[in-house]
Amino acid sequence: MLMTDLRTENPSTEELMFHPKQVMLYILLMGLTMLFLSLTIGYMYARFTMKVPAVQVPPLFFVNTAVLLTSSYAMIRAKRCYLQDDTRGYQQNLQYTLLLSLAFIVLQAVAWYMLLQKNIALNTSTTAGYLYVISFLHLAHVVAGLPFLYLFYRTAKKRMVDPVTVLVYFSDPEKRLRLRLLTLYWHFLDILWIYLVVFFTLNLLVRG
Repeated sequence: MLMTDLRTENPSTEELMFHPKQVMLYILLMGLTMLFLSLTIGYMYARFTMKVPAVQVPPLFFVNTAVLLTSSYAMIRAKRCYLQDDTRGYQQNLQYTLLLSLAFIVLQAVAWYMLLQKNIALNTSTTAGYLYVISFLHLAHVVAGLPFLYLFYRTAKKRMVDPVTVLVYFSDPEKRLRLRLLTLYWHFLDILWIYLVVFFTLNLLVRG
């Protein structure tokens, strides 16, 4: 197809691995990795020095893992549809990712409510406090990515209305770059969440 040929024959700096915007995202993700590693190490330190029991994670944390993984798959599908010039598939998968991300936020709030129903509040214990803070920080970064995701979806619905606008949209190297960065960010949040759920679950098996 013409648009695919244009992307193949005229690679731009946006396709390079070390584009400045991509480097900035890598730096951000490295910082977030260090932050969450520090918090989980702090959780372990508090457990073993203060002899505080681990916190039982709500079952919805596991449901949220499936929700995030599905949203990540939808992002992969959106990018694939973009590269294949599939307008409808691109728009639909962006919408699925957006809706699944909103579902994650709602389910996370329900999970915290379930903890409160079991009398596990932020100040119940040090480990409970860590659980709330760590899961809230992760949720905050999901929320931070939603405006960018919505902007992609809104732009796709508004501007991809005829063959000419679709051609312009799909051949825009800046949009390709931003889509790649957003996809990378979303995958990072998924991997981070899986790490956190596994970490809290394994802690239940380790005696302090």
